Amino acid sequence: MLDKNNRHNQRMQKKKKQIDESIEKASKKKGVLLVLTGNGKGKSSSAFGMVARALGHGMKVGVCQFIKSRTDTGEEAFFNVHPNINWHVLGDGFTWDTQNRQQDIDTSIKGWAIAVKMLQDPYYDLVVLDEMTYLLKYKYLDESEVLEKIADRPYMQHVVITGRGASKKLIDQADTVAEIADVKHAYRSGIQAQKGIDL
Repeated sequence: MLDKNNRHNQRMQKKKKQIDESIEKASKKKGVLLVLTGNGKGKSSSAFGMVARALGHGMKVGVCQFIKSRTDTGEEAFFNVHPNINWHVLGDGFTWDTQNRQQDIDTSIKGWAIAVKMLQDPYYDLVVLDEMTYLLKYKYLDESEVLEKIADRPYMQHVVITGRGASKKLIDQADTVAEIADVKHAYRSGIQAQKGIDL
């Protein structure tokens, strides 16, 4: 048992040295672009976790929810009462609900104009562009223009983009990318979306 504990201690000392060296090399301080993509559940939930974290640090946050049209979600009800957040629901509903491509394009362009104002405003420390990947994937917006506006944002402003099917260009521009896999989902077993979990 003593040998096992000693080996563990030696491994952890080596690991700590490696991590400390990596932390020391990370000397740059700048706003980051994070992309949360993949077919699994939890992309928006992860983004809203970062919203909570930012608000906890006294940061100013802007949220733009594209595609989605619900205004009765738990996250909006919770965050909307906070003085340091500006929350916009900018969609007409999922594309299979609207079934109107031109309407979706027009709504996306109007919503993007609101997002651009946030991306140009140093007041915002964190901007969340929820479900933005769909606007690029379906070509509702010009991807080059979107990426340019994101690149030109205030230096210390963080941006989180969520949605399935993030493009290669978006992934290449991002500082951090996480792909959430779909292993299993309750709705495939006939379970409705649940308050506090899905809504």
